[in-house]
Amino acid sequence: MPPTRRLLIRAAFAAATLISAQAAGADPVTIRIGYAAIGVDNRPFAEGTSAATARAGNFVEDEFKGAPDIKVEWYFFKGAGPAVNEAIANNQLDFAYQGDLPSIIGRANGLKTKLLLASGAHKPTYIASPIDSVVASIKDLKGRKVAVQRGTNGHLSLIKVLEANGLAERDLQILNMDSATANAALAAKEIDAAVGDTGLISLAEKKLAKIVYTTKGDDPRFGRYAHVLVTEAFETAHPDLTQRVTNAFVRAAHWSSEEANRQELLELWGKSGTSTSVLAEFFAGETLKYRNTPLIDELFIDQYRQAAAKSKEFGLLRRDVDFNGWFETKYLDAAIKDLKLEGYWTPYDASGKPRAN
Repeated sequence: MPPTRRLLIRAAFAAATLISAQAAGADPVTIRIGYAAIGVDNRPFAEGTSAATARAGNFVEDEFKGAPDIKVEWYFFKGAGPAVNEAIANNQLDFAYQGDLPSIIGRANGLKTKLLLASGAHKPTYIASPIDSVVASIKDLKGRKVAVQRGTNGHLSLIKVLEANGLAERDLQILNMDSATANAALAAKEIDAAVGDTGLISLAEKKLAKIVYTTKGDDPRFGRYAHVLVTEAFETAHPDLTQRVTNAFVRAAHWSSEEANRQELLELWGKSGTSTSVLAEFFAGETLKYRNTPLIDELFIDQYRQAAAKSKEFGLLRRDVDFNGWFETKYLDAAIKDLKLEGYWTPYDASGKPRAN
């Protein structure tokens, strides 16, 4: 064998050996995803959002099938958004589903995150009172004991609704309770009202409470806004994985937006322990596309800016929020293009009106 050819073969063998060694020595990656809620009786599932679909339907796990070095872990938080902030601060999460207010507070306090896509962006808020209560409207809440979990997007929604009705937090006796505690207190008639969603619908279905108000059908700016985020550290280290996780969430959003899947979707969310009848009521009268859009549109961005301003006005945070670079839509845009979903979801302008694609 000629010396030159022998050298080429040795070089090729050495290169192949090096590539094999690098592949074998590749560091495994665990993708840690947090969710700012938890199912009934602490079940590790949630409901009502495309992020909940991604979990219950294994969309993220399926994205990484055939990749043994990639592991996906989900964490659910009874303490909702504030607990997610703590986990991010302690470097315990890479991605998270979280509401507007806690994320804004985290941003103001220096948490380094990027918002990737909307999830549960048009989620309605419900207010309920005991079944035999004289409370029948928002204005009847004045001076009464009202339970809400502070620092959550439900808290911010309440503030907006009160303001629209000529009231403020100081006009109520606000009690800081997580949803399970508030629901139990309401059923026991220990409080005058509670702020929430499916848990309150469930109590009303059982004739243990009555719904006195919902943002559904009211000004869309009164509702709750939420998203999926990534930490800046993970995005910087793994932009390729960030894209693939975003792709998985967008697939979940698309599947969750198909009306043909409505019943199957409700049953999938039922893994959380919430009955399909309650979920059916929660989504009644609204399209799945509207409720499960992943778009970070003008309405979404304006609501976060308004939320920051109101949070400071009402003393929920002391610092200004820097929005520069926070909304990172390149991964969402790439996912929509790759999945051929351009024009599928309707964007909304800052006033809450549909905008042409």
